[in-house]
Amino acid sequence: MTTLAPMATQVGNTTLNIVIFGLFVVVTLAIVIRVSRQNQTAADYYAGGRAFSGRQNGIAITGDYLSAASFLGIAGAIAVNGYDGFLYSIGFLVAWLVALLLVAELLRNTGRFTMADVLSFRLRQRPVRTAAAVSTLAVSAFYLLAQMAGAGGLVALLLGITDRTGQSLVIAVVGALMIVYVLIGGMKGTTWVQIIKASLLIIGAIVITVMVGVKYGFNLSGLFDDAIKNSGGSDKILQPGLQYKNPIDFISLSIALVLGTAGLPHVLMRFYTVPTSKEARRSVVWAIWLIGLFYLLTLVLGYGAAALVGPDAIKAAPGKQNSAAPLLAYHLGGEILLGVISAVAFATILAVVAGLTITASASFAHDIYAHVIKKGEIDADSEVRVARRTAVVIGIVAIIGGIFANGQNIAFLVALAFAVAASANLPTILYSLFWKNFTTRGALWSMYGGLIASLTLIIFSPVVSGKPVDKATGVSASMIQGVDFHWFPLDNPGLISVPLAFFLGWLGSVTSKNEVNDAKFAEMEVRSLTGAGAEKAALKH
Repeated sequence: MTTLAPMATQVGNTTLNIVIFGLFVVVTLAIVIRVSRQNQTAADYYAGGRAFSGRQNGIAITGDYLSAASFLGIAGAIAVNGYDGFLYSIGFLVAWLVALLLVAELLRNTGRFTMADVLSFRLRQRPVRTAAAVSTLAVSAFYLLAQMAGAGGLVALLLGITDRTGQSLVIAVVGALMIVYVLIGGMKGTTWVQIIKASLLIIGAIVITVMVGVKYGFNLSGLFDDAIKNSGGSDKILQPGLQYKNPIDFISLSIALVLGTAGLPHVLMRFYTVPTSKEARRSVVWAIWLIGLFYLLTLVLGYGAAALVGPDAIKAAPGKQNSAAPLLAYHLGGEILLGVISAVAFATILAVVAGLTITASASFAHDIYAHVIKKGEIDADSEVRVARRTAVVIGIVAIIGGIFANGQNIAFLVALAFAVAASANLPTILYSLFWKNFTTRGALWSMYGGLIASLTLIIFSPVVSGKPVDKATGVSASMIQGVDFHWFPLDNPGLISVPLAFFLGWLGSVTSKNEVNDAKFAEMEVRSLTGAGAEKAALKH
């Protein structure tokens, strides 16, 4: 059995890795610059001019959804924690189906650019848009932390950068590239980067899966046997409980994963880039097939890394768990495959952070600046200029946050973003679409209550402080080392914060019934279910 423990500080040929990385950046930047010439209106910048087909948008949705957490984080979680790691794949896949069945097309038919367009459709505009923008920025910030942490670990592995200063510089470079993509290309450029990235990611996962299959004669039993041998001879890697020893902790994670996607603004915003409801449905079909295929492949990627690389070598690498997939690629195909797969992972990070940044900047410019500060009296060019400036600020914040989050498992960090999304956004979205008696007070209580509850419980959870020191690495798994101020016992707040947000939405509404507008709800219901009037409203903007 071959492991990569001696190569824990660097893997592969640094020059080759830089060349492949650089080639990807040059090609995608060229595409972004080319399509950016077509950006003339706010609809072009925010929604790609609504010019993408269902197939194109389905692939782009796949690119947005399959973040670094899916490729690097889940592969590492399975390699180290086995069955418990694969639960992330199951949770993310089921979550996607929930989002599609409950909200995706309904939101697309009702809104124009952002999630707040839907939430404020029949409620008071200014307070609801402000709350929606705040929650969008919070969710995007958490998600950006995960992607930046993945970038730091990945490039550290490939370039042999072990000190935190060097890794911080890498994170800063990724953030700068992200800002360039968004400033130049807008949603059109970002969408094409997502399409390229999704195609490369799925092809890369298939190639590695086939190579692992060939090595084991396409016999999963042999793969699992080697994974057990390389994990200390215990079959715990095939059983639940290796990571989540407390069943309540697992239930809380599951709630966040399954319900979180339907509240992720950067994924939901994708449905505004197609011209009709029919194309939105085609997007859904393409996305389901591609996302489902990828999450099946993560089982082989994760256990393949456990069998061929070994959990100890993975945890000793600069990126820790996030290095599992690149290390597996190196074991199977040497420097060339490592460089290609790492470039794909790098593409994954760049594409997702660009999508998150444009969503967050659009939310601030379109919802807060245009509708709250300027009260709708602003031209499209000024609004887009504000969005671009906001993108720069968000990029800088993401760089700083990514430096602090460096070294954390990114699937785990994304699960926290899902918890915030499920708490702050999902209850209000569902109430707005399906409950006639929902009111502005209910929306504000639900969004702010869910957001504050989830963030507070995360800050005072073992994720931030208080986890014991790992004997193998000598460091704590908590973000802040050497202190313990946690009082909330669970790693993920979903079990508490999501039901609380639903309750607050109900309580706020039943105590302010005089706000209900039956005519506006009827209009929203017809538009959301049939798409009638959605295209006409979109064309005006």
